[in-house]
Amino acid sequence: MNRIYIVLIRAHTGLARIGRLVTGYPYTHIGVCLDPSLTDFVTYSRRFHNLPACAGFMHEKRDYYAFGSYQCFGAKVFRLSVGEDAYRRILRFIRQCETDPQQLFNLLSMATMPVLHGFPIYKAHNCMSFTAKVLELSGLFHMERPYYQYTIRDMDQLLEGTCIFEGRLRRKNSPGYAAYMQSFPLYRRIGSGIILTGRLVGRMLTHKGGNGNA
Repeated sequence: MNRIYIVLIRAHTGLARIGRLVTGYPYTHIGVCLDPSLTDFVTYSRRFHNLPACAGFMHEKRDYYAFGSYQCFGAKVFRLSVGEDAYRRILRFIRQCETDPQQLFNLLSMATMPVLHGFPIYKAHNCMSFTAKVLELSGLFHMERPYYQYTIRDMDQLLEGTCIFEGRLRRKNSPGYAAYMQSFPLYRRIGSGIILTGRLVGRMLTHKGGNGNA
């Protein structure tokens, strides 16, 4: 059996704080770890701390969450034991997401989740749909609706009984931290959001009914 780890993250960002105020739920980000060190979080997220809309497939590190003066971050860790075939499927899916240059961050589904409850866009994921797809590929759970409709809270409930840790994870310095934390002018921050939204809308029009896996 192979083990994978699903990690719920209590992010320190401003958007995360707003999310907690609105939902009353502590966790605002989610990712997958393939080893017990919990130092490489595979997910879809911003590529730079100060450029949120420049986002996609990411290998995030602990200091991406415990940035600046923060020395730790809140986390809830689940451990899953998956069979060899399922593990190969999961690794293949992760590799496809990582190597496909057409992959986008599905900001539109994430932003409208409370109202529209999630929808797929061709070759696009966010942290929720990506992790839920991994859970689907594990074959360990009965998922009553499409993977892209699962929220972080839904997955927290789905994973009940497999939690091995809930508390604070300490910061560990990584080589990519300085690049991740670089600053950008306001026009770049606004422009990246406009560009991403335009690409997603265009893809919805040209790939109607598109599957996020493709």
